Formats: sequence, structure tokens, C-alpha cells
Amino acid sequence: MATPVISFQDYGFQYMAQAEPTLRHINLDIYPGEKVLIAGTSGSGKSTVGNCINGLIPFAYPGKSSGRLLVDGREAGESSTFELSHVVGTVLQDTDGQFIGLTVGEDIAFAAENDCMPQEEMKQLVDRVSGLVDIDHHLEYAPYELSGGQKQRVSLAGVMVEAVKVLLFDEPTSALDPQMVGEVLEVMRKLAGEGLTMIIVTHEMAFARDVSSHVVFMAGGVIVEEGEPSQIFGAPKQLQTQEFLSRFMHG
Repeated sequence: MATPVISFQDYGFQYMAQAEPTLRHINLDIYPGEKVLIAGTSGSGKSTVGNCINGLIPFAYPGKSSGRLLVDGREAGESSTFELSHVVGTVLQDTDGQFIGLTVGEDIAFAAENDCMPQEEMKQLVDRVSGLVDIDHHLEYAPYELSGGQKQRVSLAGVMVEAVKVLLFDEPTSALDPQMVGEVLEVMRKLAGEGLTMIIVTHEMAFARDVSSHVVFMAGGVIVEEGEPSQIFGAPKQLQTQEFLSRFMHG
């Protein structure tokens, strides 16, 4: 049987500044190759789950945790954000805050250059990942010259240079217009076909359901329902899920 790349085991988390836990009794296994949608309204705890996976919790947002969280077989709290970044690559909703290079090519190459990769090998790697996300014709552009959808592709390519095992998308379409959402969705479909493990944290159901193979619905800091997309979208069992889908799929 396959080993989960992410495993929450009766996990809970409470931020230092809050009186009550944000996450309670989370049990969730994510296996290699899965495309997992983590959905819920604001305050449901879905973004906190994502921050636990990529190490922002507890290293940037301290608090008290309980239970266990294993990332690639290691206790997340005993790793560093640097170590976790080699396993989990995060694409944020605010892509402008992620850019480092003066050109698209330089930005994508940053991690490889930091690892002292030979120039020719680095060029081949940049060409390959930029082609995967359809940004290879813009390598000489400055990031600020790009559209929102193109910026998301650059961010994707930048984390893929690290050869991460998991791609984590945190509200990837929240700042995009409908056309750009379509562009990003096409790239994500392509990446899904590459067999990558993807975690999509969002409330935008019409976008995420097209690429997900496993849906996790959260409310009040707990997982209230999970399963295959056909079951969750077609016949949700829990009232919170039904109300959420009614609002975000039809309203």
C-alpha cells in the first residue's frame, strides 16, 4: 500500500493570539498523485491546514499543536521551512510577493542558481518547467509586464524547479478575472496529467472540481465531509456541505 506524502493524525492547532483552536481532530491522508481540493468558507480552517503543510505554521505563525503531522514521512514541527520547501511548493494568491528575478527566466532559475546548479543544466531545467506551464515564450519579460494568469504560471514554474513532491495552491484564482482563471485551470489540468500531487485550498468550486480527485470539506475547524468529487458535488451528506455548494455553485 502506498505511503501518504501528507498525513494528519488527530491533529489540532491553536494560534497564540486566539482563545480557541482553529483546527480540531484533523485526520487526513494525501497520497502521491492525488489532486486534493480543501474547501470551506472563510474561517473554516482550510487556509490553516495549508499553512501547516508548508511550514508557515508553526514557524511564521506560532501556536500550540496536538496530534501529529507528517510531511514526506517526517514530523513537520521538527523540520524547517527550508526543508519543507523542498517537499511542498506553494503558489500564493499574491504572486507579486514571490518574484525575485528581474526577468521571468531569472525568477524561475532562482532556486537552481541558489543550489549552484551548472549553467547548462539550469537552462535546460528552466526551459522544461517553463514549457510545462506555457510561459516559455516570456522568459525575457519582466514579471510586472505579465498578466495575472501569466504571473501564476511563473510562480508555478519557480516552485517546480525545486522538484517538489507536492504543489500547494492557496486561493490561486482569487485575484484573477474569468479569462485568466481559465488560463490557470488549463495549466493545472496539464500538470494533473503529469501525475503531480496537488493540494488546492479554495472556495471556488467551479474551478477546483475540474482537477480534483479527492474533496475535503471543512467547517468550524473540522473536516465535516470528504470523498470523491462525484459524491461530494452530486450527493453531499452534510448540511454544511449542501449549503456551501448551493451558495458557491449556484449563487
